[in-house]
Formats: sequence, structure tokens, C-alpha cells
Amino acid sequence: MIQIFTTGGTIDKVYHDANSEFAIGDSLLPELLTDANIHQGYVIAGLMRKDSLELTDEDRANIRQAVADCTHDRILITHGTDTMPDTARQLQDVTGKTVVLTGAMQPARMRRSDALFNIGFAWAALQLLPAGIYLVMNGEIFEAGKVRKNLKAQRFERT
Repeated sequence: MIQIFTTGGTIDKVYHDANSEFAIGDSLLPELLTDANIHQGYVIAGLMRKDSLELTDEDRANIRQAVADCTHDRILITHGTDTMPDTARQLQDVTGKTVVLTGAMQPARMRRSDALFNIGFAWAALQLLPAGIYLVMNGEIFEAGKVRKNLKAQRFERT
């Protein structure tokens, strides 16, 4: 069984045209999993609905505690991309579990989002990787503490 925790981030953003701004909406993860033909073998729990730039140290501690307390040894976390490496670093001392963080550069509700691909790739990676903390985005796997987001290029890179 795979535990999935949602935290918000771009993957769950909703565009409010009247205000010309985005806000975090209900998670589309159940729909994304169905679209990826994944129908069982997981449980989903929402931890928070925040843009990752708004996550506090207390939020990261809560994510870490949820992972540490989880009875499942394979955990997928959807997360905003801007501070995903920070949360991955916060989780590094959790041992004996395979934890994969993923998200999207464009909201899942947008036509050209990378969300579905990233969820599918993260799902596969989670089942194949050994215990550890990983960030999985756009077809690449990065170890926690060895990755950064290149804002200009809009991609993740090894450090």
C-alpha cells in the first residue's frame, strides 16, 4: 500500500480569471491517478493546501512527522516546486521508507500541464527505488539534499 500526502502547490492551483490570480484548490490527485489508470493500492491524506512559498518551518515539521508516523513504507508527497528541495532535506533523517516528492510546473487543471506525467513517473519510481528521500520531476530522479530548482530554466538540477 502506498500512502499519498497532498500539500498543495502548483499541481493543485486554480486560476481565478476575474482576479487574474491563482489559488490552491481541492486536489486533483484522485482524478490524475484515475487518468493514469491507477485505481488501487493507495490511500490519500491531505496535510495542507498551500503554495510551497507559504510553507513554514512548522508546516515542514508537520510533513516530516506525518511521514515518520506513517505505517506504510512507500510514501508519495505532492508538493509545490519552489521549496520542494527544502522539504526533501527536512525529511532526510527519516529512515526505512521510500519517500518521493513530486509536483508540477503548470497546474493540473491546465491543458499543457506536466502533472499527469510527473504523477505517473513518481508512482513508478516509488515502487522501484530503495529506501530514501527523492524528488522526482519531469522524468528525472534526484536525491534529497542534492537538487535545486533552476528558476530561470524552470527545471530541477543536481547540485
